[in-house]
Amino acid sequence: MQAWFEKASAMFEAAFVTGDRWKLYLNGLGVTLEIAFFAAILGMIIGTLLAFMKLSVRRNGKKSILAVIANVYIDIIRGTPSVLQLMIMWFIIMANSKNGVIVAILSFGINSGAYVAEIVRAGILAVDNGQMEAGRSLGLSKAKTMIYIIIPQAVKNVLPPIGNEFIVLLKETAIVGYVSLTDLTRAANQIASRTYEAFMPLIGAAVIYFIVIKILTILLAKFERRLRKSDNR
Repeated sequence: MQAWFEKASAMFEAAFVTGDRWKLYLNGLGVTLEIAFFAAILGMIIGTLLAFMKLSVRRNGKKSILAVIANVYIDIIRGTPSVLQLMIMWFIIMANSKNGVIVAILSFGINSGAYVAEIVRAGILAVDNGQMEAGRSLGLSKAKTMIYIIIPQAVKNVLPPIGNEFIVLLKETAIVGYVSLTDLTRAANQIASRTYEAFMPLIGAAVIYFIVIKILTILLAKFERRLRKSDNR
């Protein structure tokens, strides 16, 4: 038992202490959070626009051109791997760019937008149809009814799944090593290659991911409870 403890201590020191290698994990975590945060914002903007495009219809009740465009976008993005989209963005679309962070944010933001679009659309459709009729009966236009009555109610429906989407996005950023970015996962791989020992660096990165995501999950759960309390008032 003592021999195992000494070996584990030596592995821990080599993976985190020697040469201030803990800074690599910290810097990698910073890159991960930066990409996830800005990609989530971009994804929310794109997703909201796509949701309204998908809900748009012609006067005869058929889908509009905007709805068709949104459907094609969502089908293509959701039907292809995110790592492939990242590589296309890096090697083809933005081949002349040397800023891997921007490329990653754009790639993950575009990817997340397709999923956020379905979340927002479902949240809007979850609002009772009678709310639109009530707004129109009060003399509000369809646009004003959507802005002042439908959307505020839809926000409560979409915020919890949006939070879950951010958690998923945070984990998906682990593939940014394909565009030469040193995120948390790649930092662990680099340390493993230096120490010739993969166990401690990879387990350490996994623990860091778990702690960050657990904190976000707890905060999201508290936020959902507050929303439920406000619904019961």
